[in-house]
Amino acid sequence: MSHFLGIDIGTGGARCLVIDGDGRVKGSATAEYPLSTPRPLWAEQQPEDWWQAVLQAVPEALRKAGVNGADVGAIGLSGQMHGAVFLDAAGQVIRPAILWCDQRTAAECEEITARAGADTVARITLNPVLTGFQAPKIVWLKNNEPDAFARIRKVLLPKDYIRFRMTRAFATEVSDASGTSLLNVRERRWSPEMMAASFVEPDWLPECFESVEPSAAVSAEAAEQLGLRPGTPVVGGGGDQAAGGVGSGIVEPGLVSSSLGTSGVVFAYADEPFVDPQMRTHTFCHAVPGKWHVMGVVLSAGGSLRWYRDTFCRDFKTLAAEKGADPYDLMTAEAAEIPAGCDGLFFLPYLSGERTPYPDPYARGVFFGATLAHTRAHFTRAVLEGVGFALKDSFDILRSIGVDATQVRVMGGGARSAVWRRILTDIVGRAHVTLNVDEGPAFGVALLAGVSQGAWSSVQEACRATLSTVERDEPRAEAVERYAPLHAFYSSLYAALRERFAGLARLADE
Repeated sequence: MSHFLGIDIGTGGARCLVIDGDGRVKGSATAEYPLSTPRPLWAEQQPEDWWQAVLQAVPEALRKAGVNGADVGAIGLSGQMHGAVFLDAAGQVIRPAILWCDQRTAAECEEITARAGADTVARITLNPVLTGFQAPKIVWLKNNEPDAFARIRKVLLPKDYIRFRMTRAFATEVSDASGTSLLNVRERRWSPEMMAASFVEPDWLPECFESVEPSAAVSAEAAEQLGLRPGTPVVGGGGDQAAGGVGSGIVEPGLVSSSLGTSGVVFAYADEPFVDPQMRTHTFCHAVPGKWHVMGVVLSAGGSLRWYRDTFCRDFKTLAAEKGADPYDLMTAEAAEIPAGCDGLFFLPYLSGERTPYPDPYARGVFFGATLAHTRAHFTRAVLEGVGFALKDSFDILRSIGVDATQVRVMGGGARSAVWRRILTDIVGRAHVTLNVDEGPAFGVALLAGVSQGAWSSVQEACRATLSTVERDEPRAEAVERYAPLHAFYSSLYAALRERFAGLARLADE
């Protein structure tokens, strides 16, 4: 039992990987599933699709690693945060899960805040109630699908539904629970006040563990389906951001990660629960026991580039297939020929609303400043820069509350682009490095599983033993100076358009 399994239930697919007792990745597999958007700004998935993906990916990862279930000493779970899976008394899913990027719950956020009191919300949860979080989804169900609400007996986060299918136990852990608006984040326990304000019965919520604690064991039925050993411990694990923080070594002061997945996340470790007075960033429990993290979230980071590729650059897909290349590489190579600032073209990456620094579900994506002189390459670079400007907002907020970065570890799919890393480094003005392992949350929870079994004495030791820097980009003084006024102008656009965004939402509703 010298290997450990990490499972990450992402928005686009389930990622499973196997590491050995030294933290080396021995095998991995991914199985995809669809995202449903039944109405504008809604986002749902079928939890059964997650489970079927796990049934496919776990045996494949074991096969590639050359190990069998008896070799796995423990399992860690991670997943997209904030989603709501509603179960009835028989443990059956009541309706599709409502996801983190769903924006339907603006009224319910206001309702919960009014019922609890804004000061109480801030004191207990250290965050505002946001549309992506789980509690307003529960209230939305009460207000809009009362028959479904009446059937609720359990409410689970996405990764914890997979835990339930693997173990038949109802459990979660503090990092993911921090994003529900139902946890006392300072005290790391469920909050009776927030449950009452959200119409949540206490027995609807799973038991809450620290991330390295064993929470349950694989059932005989699931073991047979997955090719695992019955009784294999399943540790608490972590929400994808906390798990990704572990997977990139953001487990001690001075280190910050910048993640370019579907969303973009600037993530910093904290010994104490630092809070932005304006509540623009999130303060959550870390997957490191007894610690916290502070993060800013851009809802559409890599998602903006993917949308742009699929909408405006379909010919790059064909060309890339002919050349055996990645279409993103072709796109960014073209963008690299355009000067910083794109000759006055800006992009606001608010395609799914926004979270940091503007918790605004009505915000929309915008290209601003287009002229006849602009080419497709300008638009591509504008997307890359717009996401970079949005991430810089989070870095600036963290610096203002005393959380600064001596090194930025860039991760996620976008980190593979040397062009995008260069743009980010110059916009943020801090050195950006890549790591020898870029497996993100799945790797992080595999390390947590190893810590639980004594492979390493602590999460910090696990990260020091397994992670090292590979490439380093230093900010260029001239480019940093050039980007400063561009970022200031970018920031002014939201202020100018905020009321227009809200008016557009009202117009669309009509």
